Amino acid sequence: MNATTHGYELRFHALFEGRRNYAFPCDALGHVDMDALSDKARINYLYARAVMGIDLTSPEVRPSLSH
Repeated sequence: MNATTHGYELRFHALFEGRRNYAFPCDALGHVDMDALSDKARINYLYARAVMGIDLTSPEVRPSLSH
């Protein structure tokens, strides 16, 4: 799965200014195909999930910005 095909991304926003936001391709329900991610993207996705509520907001599904 990729953002071009599905047109959605799962976005995690930083809770603190100057911190990084994360976005991952997903379907309309927010399901990310981890097998389709690169190794670096997979590590970032697992990190984002682990720090939800600590460094990042809960994710939201948005139309992909790459469209």
